[in-house]
Amino acid sequence: MTTDSARITALYAALCALIIVVLAVRVILLRWSTRAGIGDGGDRRLARAIRIHGNAIEYVPIALILMLVAELSGAGATLLHVCGIALVAGRVSHALGFARSAGVSIGRSLGVAATFAGILVLAGVDLQVFLR
Repeated sequence: MTTDSARITALYAALCALIIVVLAVRVILLRWSTRAGIGDGGDRRLARAIRIHGNAIEYVPIALILMLVAELSGAGATLLHVCGIALVAGRVSHALGFARSAGVSIGRSLGVAATFAGILVLAGVDLQVFLR
């Protein structure tokens, strides 16, 4: 294994980490402004910010694990970049859409679709690796 064997996954892991930190800082700032140490203190903006961050924490790790396995198994760079872009764009779109509206929104829907598409494609690639 060479030192650059997971370069593509490294890129998307770093981008996702930055997104997660931004979302976490948003939660922290809202906690400070509402003085809610635990939970959401009944503040709807804080409750939404907590869920936006939590949602990213729920989906990003599995997507990156699938991407790493695919990359280490020899998946093509184009496929990995398409899935990585879908993941990053999906997480940003979901966060922006959900921040604007707790209900159904285009951003939220597109974010979920892009995230799930990337995860499903990568899961398919990883299953093919197993079945080889």
